[in-house]
Amino acid sequence: MIADRIIEQGTLTTGSGRTAVEVRIPWYRALPGSCIAGAALTVDGVAAPQESLRWTMNNRTFSFDELVDETGEWWFPLDSAVLSGDLPVVEDQVEHEVRVDLKLYIPYIITDHGVLHIEEHDIKTMKAAQR
Repeated sequence: MIADRIIEQGTLTTGSGRTAVEVRIPWYRALPGSCIAGAALTVDGVAAPQESLRWTMNNRTFSFDELVDETGEWWFPLDSAVLSGDLPVVEDQVEHEVRVDLKLYIPYIITDHGVLHIEEHDIKTMKAAQR
């Protein structure tokens, strides 16, 4: 859909063993938190452990298990969310390759296989800022 704009350039931050990056929705309409089916965060080829990943939107932080039933918080196309995980970034490198993978359900589009499920990813190179 709009995969090349998922990662917000220049938003990679690191500190206390955690790394975060701001992400944008690769869809043209808002989605409730329950439609965010999962994500992955990889920096320089090293993936953050799935159980450590957290999703922050509208100033609230969720694990992906908590998002399953979340219909009160929405991710809007003009708002960035923050994907973070336990992933120390080597600080002697000037730029880092950041990859974000997203899995989303689009609840209002029904296919022969059920609700539309999209998987998108983006890769950007950027410097890390300390938090």
